Amino acid sequence: MSNIKKGAVGIIGLGIMGGAFARNLAAAGWQVKGFDVDPARAAELSEAGVEIAPNVSAIAQSVAVIITSLPTPKALQQVMDEIVAAKGRKLVVAEMSTFSLEDKTKAEKILADAGHVLLDCPVSGTGAQAKHKDLVVYASGERASIAAFRPLFADFSRQVHDLGAFGNGSRMKYIANLLVAIHNVASAEAMVLGMKAGLNPQKVFDVISTSAGTSRMFEVRGPMMVAGEYDEAMMRVSTWQKDLDIIGAFAKSLGCSTPTFDATLPVYAEALAAGYGAQDTGAVCAVLEQKAAVKRGS
Repeated sequence: MSNIKKGAVGIIGLGIMGGAFARNLAAAGWQVKGFDVDPARAAELSEAGVEIAPNVSAIAQSVAVIITSLPTPKALQQVMDEIVAAKGRKLVVAEMSTFSLEDKTKAEKILADAGHVLLDCPVSGTGAQAKHKDLVVYASGERASIAAFRPLFADFSRQVHDLGAFGNGSRMKYIANLLVAIHNVASAEAMVLGMKAGLNPQKVFDVISTSAGTSRMFEVRGPMMVAGEYDEAMMRVSTWQKDLDIIGAFAKSLGCSTPTFDATLPVYAEALAAGYGAQDTGAVCAVLEQKAAVKRGS
């Protein structure tokens, strides 16, 4: 860990993504102050050099910039309310979760009314990619504040896009996640077809990942599908359902048909119903294997 401190940043929400942000920023020399409602997550990040705060208020009163990575709209509302109640200095908050535009806009108004700035900055990438700073930030909102955040973003991502008006970050994230949903199921479908045809799954991965038919999801989740192991979740099936609902509602609100995306929804629903909720979304491969009566090793 670097001994050079670049500045202080608060991180609220130390889950798969927020925890990766915190680790990478601490390793890069930032003074990271974190909070999570899960004591186990807080303890884990403390060992990585993150100063654990007792609550949201303590962070809001001790830093000028905050990153939030939260699981639900309810958590977002609560955190925004607690930041306002702290009555600290003017804050710039980068909200990096995936929520509906309505939820993000409501949060932005709560902070703006109290004199703070909220940026809408969801990220593209899996939990595994987050560990290795292989993320893309879709930043939107006040341009000067985005510029001020760039040194922070640079230490846990590989690219940052300033997409303009608040909310455009989320709009772009919905498009990215639509493709993730499709490519993930397509990858599983291809892998299952290969196994059903008698091909070795590792050989399928090795060949297709270097061919014109590859995708980032095939490359990232293909090894999971080869092994048939989904416990180390980069994105849990249960959490992913929230994102699927948001994408569907967003497209519907625009009157935009999404037939390929729609075709993936029953597969994810089956994965959830089959008990894969806590496992990675790559588990859709197991669902399709069962439907195709694939017997590994045969």
